Amino acid sequence: MPTVEFEGKSFEVDEDGFIDDYANWTPEWVKYVKSVEGIEELTDEHQKCVDFLREYYEKNGIAPMVRIFSKVTGFKLKHIYELFPSGPGKGACKMAGLPKPTGCV
Repeated sequence: MPTVEFEGKSFEVDEDGFIDDYANWTPEWVKYVKSVEGIEELTDEHQKCVDFLREYYEKNGIAPMVRIFSKVTGFKLKHIYELFPSGPGKGACKMAGLPKPTGCV
């Protein structure tokens, strides 16, 4: 697996740049994803999305469907794309440390 170095931390990632193991997620990972996704500033809305995704994944073992993500956070899909330009699956799930979704989000 490829390795990413960021702020003194090393992260193993898959071929799509998702962290290798949910348990290896750290705040530095969030900063790394922010930088590669082109997000200028992390807001409370970003954090709300990351927190929801992590909680959902811990309970269910998968990423939520987009409509659940939108309903629970209260953010319309368009706004989620504004927060995470590469989308809820690639950007948001990657930032939250989830594995790459297959058909979800």
